[in-house]
Amino acid sequence: MTRSPREEIEALRAEISRHERLYYVSDSPEISDGEFDALMNRLKELEAAHPEFASDDSPTRRVGGERSDTFAPVPHRIPMLSLDNCYSPEEFLEWHARVKKGLNNEPFEMVVEAKIDGLSCSIEYENGRLFRASTRGDGETGEDVTRNVLAMTLSRLSTGKVLPLPVKLALSKPPALFEARGEVYMEKEQFAYLNGEISAQGGEPFVNPRNAAAGSLRQKDPRITQARGLKFIAHSYGYLEGMVEPDSHWEYLNICRGLGFQISTLGNRPCRSADEVLAFYNEYTERRFALPYEIDGLVIKVDSLRQRRLLGFTSKSPRWAIAFKYPAQQATTTVKNVEFSVGRTGAITPVAELEPVKCGGVTISSATLHNFDEIARLGLRLGDRVVIERAGEVIPKVVKVLADARKGLEKEIVPPKACPSCGSELFKDEAEVVLRCVNPSCPVQFKRSLLHFASRDAMNIDGFGVSSAGQLVERGLVKGFPDIYRLKKADLLELELFKDKKADNLLAQINKSKEAPLSRLIYALGIRHIGEKNARVLARHFRTMSAFTGAGLEELARISDIGPVIAEAVIEFFKSGATRAMVGELAALGLRMDEPERKTTGGALSGKTFVFTGELRTMTRDEAQGLVRELGGKETSSVSAKTSYVVVGADPGSKYDKAKKLGVPVLSEEEFIKLTGK
Repeated sequence: MTRSPREEIEALRAEISRHERLYYVSDSPEISDGEFDALMNRLKELEAAHPEFASDDSPTRRVGGERSDTFAPVPHRIPMLSLDNCYSPEEFLEWHARVKKGLNNEPFEMVVEAKIDGLSCSIEYENGRLFRASTRGDGETGEDVTRNVLAMTLSRLSTGKVLPLPVKLALSKPPALFEARGEVYMEKEQFAYLNGEISAQGGEPFVNPRNAAAGSLRQKDPRITQARGLKFIAHSYGYLEGMVEPDSHWEYLNICRGLGFQISTLGNRPCRSADEVLAFYNEYTERRFALPYEIDGLVIKVDSLRQRRLLGFTSKSPRWAIAFKYPAQQATTTVKNVEFSVGRTGAITPVAELEPVKCGGVTISSATLHNFDEIARLGLRLGDRVVIERAGEVIPKVVKVLADARKGLEKEIVPPKACPSCGSELFKDEAEVVLRCVNPSCPVQFKRSLLHFASRDAMNIDGFGVSSAGQLVERGLVKGFPDIYRLKKADLLELELFKDKKADNLLAQINKSKEAPLSRLIYALGIRHIGEKNARVLARHFRTMSAFTGAGLEELARISDIGPVIAEAVIEFFKSGATRAMVGELAALGLRMDEPERKTTGGALSGKTFVFTGELRTMTRDEAQGLVRELGGKETSSVSAKTSYVVVGADPGSKYDKAKKLGVPVLSEEEFIKLTGK
């Protein structure tokens, strides 16, 4: 069955949001940057062709990740935006031409920096002393990691080595506020050492240096962060107070260097032409492998701050900068076997077992094949020589079969008829490309569902990991989500993993999770297509679990940002009497079944609902929406009779027409600013 454009748009938004969450918050990406960009480009094409389905909350219009709830939230005074990407000299030249046009052919220079693959952070100094550090989060609000960033500096103080960043700015008259932005990262040598230590202790090593840096910075115990050898590299600034803003980015970076920050500029001056930038790109195509840190491209920025102001921003990125990424790394090897992995939702993923081969400095022995349609598209057989690609430092994939290298001994890859975990018959929905096990009692599915239920972004049961989940299921102590809340200390002490204190800690975490709001519980249940964001939308709409489970298809589909695909998934999930009984058991065991009311500041916009359309001149869309929330108002992505105001910028969309049709008050950007009192 072919999906309608609206259904494909909804599905893409849900999939992209899930991958953003995996990358920015969970530090566990499943796809490469190139694959992610392909999904994003497809969504952009569909939204351009079908403007009637536009949403201001689409991933195409907002910054990638969301903050996690492990650390205290820190609102950014100025949003931390992401960058647009290009993957070829031709695409870079197109960007260069757009900048030239935006500046009315005025000459401009560009700063070239190495694009270090780390975790974006803001480091703030008050009167010259480091007083706060935060991650990017969703661009508007990050996580407070101050203690851990200070711990990074302690690891160097004790050894006498150069600090990864200054604790105090070396200025006789430091500014009142100075915000340096950059990347927290881990060098390749330190990454190899850390993974060796983790493996020696029987742990799961990190996938790549970025994951290692993100996981190390987000530790609850700063002493762990201190031991991980993290570094910080400055690449931009945020809020400044009490100092003259530099005229150029090059000047700012040299100020940073003088203050003790590491910077990643290439060359000894800004580039004056596109050809100079391309020369750097070509030079570092191979030279990057000799650098002490991983880079996946270059960042090109207009140097003049005056010219940057002329170029401005889109809703999620500056027009004056672009990430010029290198293509994926490739190698040739042989497919020895294909194994079939069972996912949390029953999806069967074929994984190629390969002759080990070096690719980008890493030995690769397996690669994802995604699904059987992909195997058919490639024409892949067992024993084939293949080209594998390692992009974005995630699980490699097979991109090409070398059919000319066949010897006649290759064998067809036959899709399994039964689940490799439980032996149940597999099914394929006409609207999907994956084979799926639909047995609700499938052991592997259930273990993965348990881990999802207890994960940090769901019920957040710290200490409920792979090993403990496996033992609890194998001993028959946990046969469903409610059984987690029936566990006793004696049950845990029967398992070899648990001693007295560890058992007490896990039980305390389980009990604490009962207070999780409805949004977390909805996400924890593992309903297909529902990520964290959609779970919050549903929880805020229905307020209670009983209202949510009792909703009909039409009501669900009418909710902004939900749509028919998610609505059908919800109806299908709660169609089972066993599922409804399970939710009832959770309620009886004391889990919270409602969503708390969000508190507002009681500010100038309290009780008002705003919709933005068109491009703003004096601030980004993110800044305007943040201002509404700061003043107690609410911003939504669609216009209705209940909307208080529609704020109209340049080139407004269909929301402007709808506002006029419904008689909703329309504000210009100037009128909006006046209303805020700012």
